[in-house]
Amino acid sequence: MTTKPTRAAAAPWGRTMLNKVPEITIYFWIIKILCTTVGETASDSLDAHLNLGLTNTTLITGGALIVTLFFQFRVREYIPALYWLSVVLISVVGTQITDNLTDKAGVSLVITTIVFSVVLAVVFAAWFAVERTLSIHSILTSRREGFYWLAILFTFALGTAAGDLTAERLNLGYWLSALMFAGAIAVVAAWHLGLKLNAITAFWIAYVLTRPLGASLGDYLSQQRANGGLGIGTFGTSMIFLGTILAVVVFLTLTRRDRIVLDASPADEGRHVLPRVLLATNHSPISPAMLDAVRRRTAAGAAEFFLLVPNPDHHAFDRASSDLRHGEHLLADALPQLSAAAGATVEGRVSANPNAYDDIVAELAAHAYAEIILETPTAHLAHWIHVDLPQRLAHLGYPLTTVDVSHEG
Repeated sequence: MTTKPTRAAAAPWGRTMLNKVPEITIYFWIIKILCTTVGETASDSLDAHLNLGLTNTTLITGGALIVTLFFQFRVREYIPALYWLSVVLISVVGTQITDNLTDKAGVSLVITTIVFSVVLAVVFAAWFAVERTLSIHSILTSRREGFYWLAILFTFALGTAAGDLTAERLNLGYWLSALMFAGAIAVVAAWHLGLKLNAITAFWIAYVLTRPLGASLGDYLSQQRANGGLGIGTFGTSMIFLGTILAVVVFLTLTRRDRIVLDASPADEGRHVLPRVLLATNHSPISPAMLDAVRRRTAAGAAEFFLLVPNPDHHAFDRASSDLRHGEHLLADALPQLSAAAGATVEGRVSANPNAYDDIVAELAAHAYAEIILETPTAHLAHWIHVDLPQRLAHLGYPLTTVDVSHEG
């Protein structure tokens, strides 16, 4: 057995926070569509009213976006006004990036659509390679938040290019275009709900498709009647939609209906006199090395232990299995042995998440822990705990003891 106690200061790119993004509710999609409309109309309105040209206007809105994202990264929890201001500005900048390439640089919409598709795929690939998940429900670190906003930027740019390409090639008109993209979103929703399309895949496809949907609605409202619109103008349309966004954001700020709330127990506060130690194991049955680590920790001082075990039926890509029987058998076998090693009752649960890092972070945020003891199995045994997990957990700032079970069967 090899145990390695370590302590690391929290790194800025790994610091844990409350979830930084809203829950995906009907309110989310309402504001998202409103933001995409503003991205189209506000971009045109600013270009027309400032008389600075598209490139200079893009630099101004880009600067505003950088400042807003600076404050968004600084806060440690989801703040509706700051989050949605970032989305509004990123929708405008995403639109302007595409417009600069097509209108100023003469790049065809076919090329921009292909390029932004590839770039977005690269962002997702890098995100998964680093974080081992593309979950939109666990934006808990600055690094993960960076991937999140980068993906959003390129979904707006891609949505603009694909929407303009569709409008140019098919020439359907505003309402038919809106109905087409709404229908595509409905197909994705049905695919997810009825045929179990992966939730993350469904979310990002819908996120891209809402961009041309919102643009079609914005064009219908803003364009002249002679061109098939209502003639409200880009400024008027932008003000209407911004006002609506503001009203919904104020409502969400007051009601907190779109917060992702961890399952924390108020009784935890001040209840634990003894330091609480989080155990995470990938081994079945419980390994002798983990039992020795618990005995050593108990010999060093009294503590309470809580065990997280994986559900072997979980799937990759954030797909959790509702069948916990396999994991519960693992837990039932492990707890008596750990209780004997600790000289006191050890509690635990089966992981609710197929990604160990996400569930460990959620457990740390929900309850007061003093340290972590983590198994480090070999790569071919580690379907839940991955080989890079100790390095990622070290950045959270908790004392961490790693238990090497690579030599155990």
